[in-house]
Amino acid sequence: MQKLETLSFGKYYHIYNCGINGCKIFWESDNFEYFLTLYNRYISQIAETYAWVLMPNHFHFLVRIKEKEEIISDLSGHKNLTGLMKLKYPHQHFSNFFNAYTKAVNKRLSRHGALFERPFRRKQILNSYWMKQNVLLIHNLPVEFKLVKHPADYTWSSYQTCLSDKPTKLQRESVLEWFGNKSNFKVQHSNKVIFERMEEWFIYQTGFRIR
Repeated sequence: MQKLETLSFGKYYHIYNCGINGCKIFWESDNFEYFLTLYNRYISQIAETYAWVLMPNHFHFLVRIKEKEEIISDLSGHKNLTGLMKLKYPHQHFSNFFNAYTKAVNKRLSRHGALFERPFRRKQILNSYWMKQNVLLIHNLPVEFKLVKHPADYTWSSYQTCLSDKPTKLQRESVLEWFGNKSNFKVQHSNKVIFERMEEWFIYQTGFRIR
C-alpha cells in the first residue's frame, strides 16, 4: 500500500474517497446538498476548491490547502479563534468533515459504523497541466459511469459552476485560465476523454483505482 502524503500548506491535492466496501454514500438530493453544506463549513476556511464531483458511492475534489497566513487572515474576523489551533494538521479538517457527514447519515438511516474507507486518499498535483487533466477526469466521471452522456448533464459536479457567472467560492477563473477560456473549456470537455489512459496515470500516481 502506498504511503499517504501529508497535506501541506500552499499545496494542491486531488482528494478522493469512497463508501466502505463500495457502499453508497449518497441516496437522494438531500444527501448531496448536506455533504456540500458540510464541505463549505469544514473545508472552505482552509482550502480553495478548483473542481469536484459527487458520485453515488465516491467523490473527488481538486483543492489547494491555503497558506497559514491566509487561513489566519480569513479567521481574523471571527471572535472565536480556537480553530487556529488546528492549522498544524489540515487533514484533521477533512476527517472532521467526513465524521460529521457519517454521523448524520447513521442517525438518519439508523445504521452504525464507518461510512467511508479510511484513511481518505490524497495526491499532490504539481503543475497546471495535471491540474487541467484532473479537472477533465473529475468532470467526466459521470460520463464514464454512464450516468449521463455529457458532463453538463450531471447535477453534482463543478462543471456548470465553471461556466456560470453567479458568485461562487469555486476558483473558476483559475480553472478557465488552464483551458484558455470558456469556449476551450467546453470543447475539451466535449471531446472523448481517453479515460483508460487517465485512469492508468491516476493508478500510477496514487496507487488506487478511481472506481
